[in-house]
Amino acid sequence: MPLEAPARIVRALATRGFNADREAVTLIASADDPGRALEAAVEAAPEDALTITAEHVRTVLDGGVAADASTSNSSVSTGDHTENPPDESAGSPAEAMGVGSGDSVTASSGNDRPAAHTDGPELAQRDDSQRSLDIANDITGRSTGTGEYDDFVTVFRDRFERLSGKLRGRVNHRPTDTLEAMGGGSDAAIVGMVNDIRSTASGHWLIELEDTSGVFPCLVMKDRRFADQVDELLCDEVIAVEGTLADDGGILFVDSMYFPDVPRTFEPSTADRHVQAALISDVHVGSQEFMADAWERFADWLHTAEAENIEYLLIAGDMVEGVGVYPDQDDELDIVDIYEQYEAFSEHLKQVPGDIEIVMIPGNHDAVRLAEPQPGFDEELREIMSAHDARITGNPSTVTIEGVSVLMYHGVSLDEIIAEFPDDKATYDDPQKPMYHLLKKRHVAPQYGGHMRLAPEEKDYLVIDEVPDIFHTGHVHKLGYGKYHNVLAINSGCWQAQTEFQKSVNIDPDTAYAPVVDLDTLDVTIRKFD
Repeated sequence: MPLEAPARIVRALATRGFNADREAVTLIASADDPGRALEAAVEAAPEDALTITAEHVRTVLDGGVAADASTSNSSVSTGDHTENPPDESAGSPAEAMGVGSGDSVTASSGNDRPAAHTDGPELAQRDDSQRSLDIANDITGRSTGTGEYDDFVTVFRDRFERLSGKLRGRVNHRPTDTLEAMGGGSDAAIVGMVNDIRSTASGHWLIELEDTSGVFPCLVMKDRRFADQVDELLCDEVIAVEGTLADDGGILFVDSMYFPDVPRTFEPSTADRHVQAALISDVHVGSQEFMADAWERFADWLHTAEAENIEYLLIAGDMVEGVGVYPDQDDELDIVDIYEQYEAFSEHLKQVPGDIEIVMIPGNHDAVRLAEPQPGFDEELREIMSAHDARITGNPSTVTIEGVSVLMYHGVSLDEIIAEFPDDKATYDDPQKPMYHLLKKRHVAPQYGGHMRLAPEEKDYLVIDEVPDIFHTGHVHKLGYGKYHNVLAINSGCWQAQTEFQKSVNIDPDTAYAPVVDLDTLDVTIRKFD
């Protein structure tokens, strides 16, 4: 094995069911016979070990193992050697479930832990040459906002221009400052940002729309067939309306309303081969309620043949529980130091097979700024979590995996959608439904000035410019998924049992789920590990 090929060492260890510390990989690569060093380190590891450490490698190297190449003709790169016969019973039993509304659902309880990694079936070595992973719309390192007035003008103008561009081809719009000159009774259309929404004494709705020329009032009569869509409006989103000007030209009576939306003709992209991605979120390491045993069952399962097609793991925020996030949180912490929380998370991450590509974005419990868009973790935290070489990006970001685009967004704005909308349109029990509304608005956090903290930047990173194939969120600790205009929307639950704070606000979490997506078909399988 060439000394410059640590990735081959990581893959070879993964076929044997192990991860490895970065230093351990370096020591193996530097040995006289890396293949023999690897085999000896695996043999020297404790039976229940998940990770080959530098200490394991030093033990065998100091003992003279692998110094003589003639003692072994093993090769790290082949991955076809196993010390123990396969355990035909390894794996997780299937269990019927019905969560969400996707095309294909299977659930595994995960309660029967797979056999130890060294006893399980040998997995086929993966061909990294077929992989591709690109990240777009990452705010990390690009933040320019200072909070000045001009910054807010810039970001809202950018939002308006980009979203109005998706509507202008659908209506023959006019700038607001030209409407009064058109005369009463004229047909007219406006593309504008919602400035205000209020009901009249007669039960109608008055909506003020603002463009770069001014503000114009629009009246939606309560008997209109689309009047219930007013319940879906949020301030600061961009819509278009068509209607007729009043006799005095001072108000527009609305006949139809349009959202930027996902085209109904949208067809998602798929991968050219059978490959899978596991989508999880809200791990919350550091909480007393972090489900460590469930996580270990999940990580163990990833080492089995049943999971051999999972080559990507996408984590949508809240790696740790954080500190000072909600009242009296200190009473519910198992680890009180934020850096120690990330160190513990890193240890749990090492249990994941080393040849799985990991992408992570931050959430509102993570040690980054709360205002969205959130940049990825700083260098100190990245170094703490460097053992697995995870790809760390901002919240939100679009991750394209083998041609399949995944919009990853932690999901804080889902709270506002659920609070503002009627129960038949958005609830915590069906978190995919508020996700549909964000797709419809083509913006992951439309409303400014509520509970959401939004940072003004030179562009609005929260606009959904390109329609994603998959929309992945977390935050609300509920499992739900479905399709909106062929976009697969998944909220992936959490790995934290109910806390006292959650009890006080009536949150009943869906725990230890791992939705798995076939990237070649976009079918979903739900795995459960509690």
